[in-house]
Amino acid sequence: MNITTTPKLIALVGGSGAGKTWLANHLSQVLGDEAMSLSLDDFYHDLSALPPAERDKVNFDHPDAIDWSLFEKVLRELQSGASVLAPRYDFSSHTRLTEGEPCHPRPFIFVEGLWLLRNPGLRELFDLRVFLRCSESLRWQRRLTRDLNERGRIADSICKQFWNVVAPMHDQFVKVQEAQADLVFEEPIYQNELDGLVVAIRALHPKPASTTWALAGSSTTAPQVAVLQSL
Repeated sequence: MNITTTPKLIALVGGSGAGKTWLANHLSQVLGDEAMSLSLDDFYHDLSALPPAERDKVNFDHPDAIDWSLFEKVLRELQSGASVLAPRYDFSSHTRLTEGEPCHPRPFIFVEGLWLLRNPGLRELFDLRVFLRCSESLRWQRRLTRDLNERGRIADSICKQFWNVVAPMHDQFVKVQEAQADLVFEEPIYQNELDGLVVAIRALHPKPASTTWALAGSSTTAPQVAVLQSL
């Protein structure tokens, strides 16, 4: 797809298990060829130089675990309209896969991650900042299911990490970003809220007057800051 306007970066931020990946995938599906997604998780530091036992001691719920310089470089290149080779991370071994993934910019680029709004300079790169507020109990249930099914971990290890590391790190580094968001959603998100978010996103790239982005029955006006409570 040829990009005739500057790609718009949309940050999807929230705690582990808040639903960031699901939302990025849903929005990408709705917008089709006009959208792509990127995960901050793929930018963890490569720990291949460390023995496996030492890798497990790293705090992956602290912002320092991310290769921020590489992440910003990839974002800026995509924003400029250039194609990039984005890293891919193997969570079972805590190493970066040898071959990256070719990424070609689209009008809408969804970026999901834990700490996208912490750094003011990085935060300003995003055209829309969305925060997912989610209860600790629901995040724990989702984290357990994900790590068991997708990351080859055992329940006891997941439990200890969540309550000893993930939960306190969330309070210290993740939750505080809500104040920096343009839109705040309360999990679970309902269909009318998803429709409104799509309208707000499409408004970032207005189409000619002869074409309408709005969904039937939806408003095209998005508040600067909105907390959408579950019904």
